[in-house]
Amino acid sequence: MTCLPLRRRQHGFTAIETFAVAIILIIATVLIVPRVMERPDEARVRRARVDVLALQEALTRYKADNGRYPTTAQGLEALVHRPTEAPEPNAWREGGYLAGIPKDPWGRAYQYQQPGQHGPFDVYSLGADGNVGGEGVDTDIGNWNSE
Repeated sequence: MTCLPLRRRQHGFTAIETFAVAIILIIATVLIVPRVMERPDEARVRRARVDVLALQEALTRYKADNGRYPTTAQGLEALVHRPTEAPEPNAWREGGYLAGIPKDPWGRAYQYQQPGQHGPFDVYSLGADGNVGGEGVDTDIGNWNSE
């Protein structure tokens, strides 16, 4: 009885398969990337709205635990570190309400005011220009207009 050597099946891609995948990736890049790159301001505005909603939610949890929102002087930092100035929170969560306070998409701090001009508190970004008011991407993005 003679044993014939077993043929091993080769694994991997052929050059044609690799070339086809490369062409598909190039076509997808050519079609998709310009559309995304043309709208960086829109993406920043969307991110600011998401951040404002997250800050609003954290402030709501702070109030549920403590019966009041942080003061303007305590600021958003009260969501990360227990305030030591009056009025001190009575039931501040161990670990805080957020891991950290994000910067807005333009690299500036979010603004916080309590009481707010639009409700019990205002939390907002000053938009692309960093100034109050504005239009388009320069408009303020706050908890009163982020939904």
